[in-house]
This record gives sequence, C-alpha cells and structure tokens, in this order.
Amino acid sequence: MIAALLFAEPRADEARTMIAHRDLHAPTLIDYEIVNVATRKAKVGFERQVEAALGHYAGLAIDVHAIDLAETLAIARRYAISAYDAAYLWLAGFLKTPLATFDARLGKAAQRYLGSLGKG
Repeated sequence: MIAALLFAEPRADEARTMIAHRDLHAPTLIDYEIVNVATRKAKVGFERQVEAALGHYAGLAIDVHAIDLAETLAIARRYAISAYDAAYLWLAGFLKTPLATFDARLGKAAQRYLGSLGKG
C-alpha cells in the first residue's frame, strides 16, 4: 500500500484515498521493504523517482512496532502466508484495526484472522 503510493504505482490514487486521515502503523520491517522496492526501481532506471519516494517516506507519520515472533510464525503457518505478511496481520490484530492491502491472498487471510479474534 505505502510502496504503491510512494512509487506512483497504478493504484497510488486508491492507496492515497485508503490511508487519508488515518493513523498509520506497520511492523519495523517496513523500512526494509521500502528500501527493497527502491533498490528494484533504481535498477531499472528510476533513480530520481527513488530519491523522491524515500524523501516522501521519511516524512510519513508511520508508527512502527515490534512484533510477537511466535504469534507471527503461527499466523504465517496457519494461513500459509509469508512471515512478512504475517507480521502486518499480527499487528492489525494486536491493534484491533483493519489491514489495508492490495494483496488478495493477504486480504483473505486478514478477513479470516481478524474475524476470528475474540471468538475463542
């Protein structure tokens, strides 16, 4: 979601609308994910856009959080998603907030996981 906004991906306007006027939260790994996207963009000739995107990212008010490793592993295994995706999903559950994502598989896992909370 944030990468789409920063790097002017096709769904950037939708991302902007989805996060407008909302508190933003992410696991600490977001920094690495943004740099990973920036590295890929720079390799294909978008150095100027990368510089601007990283500047924009630095100015975003995103609260970053450490994750619970054991619970994140359990989520990754239960929903057959990556540990990276599970970190975002765990955080959404911990904060009791919806997860904003364009990833259909992660979105389905979020519906199942977040819908299951408090039903135990």
